[in-house]
Amino acid sequence: MYSRVLPSSYVKMCTNLFLLLMSAPCVAAFVPPPSAMSSHVSSTILFAGGFGTAKSKSAPKKKANKKSKSSILSDIQVDEAPKQSTPKLDRFGLPIPTEDDIFPPLTSDDGARVPVSDGDEFNKEDVAEALQHHIGVNLDIFDENGQSIHEEKSNRWKLKLLHQDPPVLSVENFFSEADVEQYKSMIESNEGNNGGGNGDAVQLSSPTFSSSLSLSRRTSTTWFCKYESMSCLLAKAQALLNVDLKQMEEPQLVRYRTGEEFSWHYDEIPSAQLSNGGQRLATLLVYLNDLDKDRGGGTVFRDLKSPVNESNKRKEKGSSKGNDNQLTVRPKSGTALVFFPAFKDGKADPRTLHKGEVALDTKMIAQLWIHEKEYQASVPENNLQVDAASGVREELERLGVKNVM
Repeated sequence: MYSRVLPSSYVKMCTNLFLLLMSAPCVAAFVPPPSAMSSHVSSTILFAGGFGTAKSKSAPKKKANKKSKSSILSDIQVDEAPKQSTPKLDRFGLPIPTEDDIFPPLTSDDGARVPVSDGDEFNKEDVAEALQHHIGVNLDIFDENGQSIHEEKSNRWKLKLLHQDPPVLSVENFFSEADVEQYKSMIESNEGNNGGGNGDAVQLSSPTFSSSLSLSRRTSTTWFCKYESMSCLLAKAQALLNVDLKQMEEPQLVRYRTGEEFSWHYDEIPSAQLSNGGQRLATLLVYLNDLDKDRGGGTVFRDLKSPVNESNKRKEKGSSKGNDNQLTVRPKSGTALVFFPAFKDGKADPRTLHKGEVALDTKMIAQLWIHEKEYQASVPENNLQVDAASGVREELERLGVKNVM
């Protein structure tokens, strides 16, 4: 004997046949007694070579065997076959990768993660040590307290180390109020510009290097800007990082409206696209407005911890829950954030995985990536770093910053 799960339509057909046989005296001898049917439980019906193949005893009287249709049907219990959960597949029939597949947890092979011991004090030697394997920061323009020493005294920068290894830094007052207003007005004036006009920036729907395995969600709006229209950002980036203009990717302006975000992602470039400028060595972004903690929009590093003293303060207040001690940089108008997606030899650093939190108010930033080698821009059309050279020189002279590339 064997058993199998039958489709409901087939069971219904068999039931009808059974009723038909019960109503016909000439074939009653071939019908198994109802007690045999009632002994078959759950989702299986037992067969012994098919109907009418077994030897039969003399048929009992029809009256003794008569049962109502409802009682006969109650003897046959048919359950649907249990549904089996299957992984979701893509259009090629392959399992869709999960977040852990794309952004696997770090291992000891990925290197140490060392938070700073005190987020309020600046030590120039600590910063130099933190940057020894990266393109670094031009520490010659900062004093022992982290204050910039360029000649524009009214808007001195304040350098702060937020994480030791991998290094993450902030620069307060990197943009003046006038700088912030200039770039915010560029966003407004280039709204909807898809490259058909003569604006300073082109709005694109796919603003990042693509990857077939990317699970990141980006719902913000990005404008790729002409180098010559962003001379202030480029000059200050050159002064801070001491890099050549030719290494700079197209400067970008980004706006997050309420409810928008950029989920977990790396800033590194996929290997198939390294032919243009090599790997990204540094990320520089500047916040163009403030957002309070309860309004979201922070830049969060999944695997990095806040400065030790800040974590302790949160614990004392009873607010350290879950991942509350993840390194999170809150948007503050004019403040720059600097970190390094790769080491100076071009090896990507997975420890810098980060996201832009969902913003509950509008959030705006200016951003720039620095490459290993000379980078050729693709948008807007005929966008060249050399076009910004004179404007950058003028801005550096105004700042009083010397001895940069």
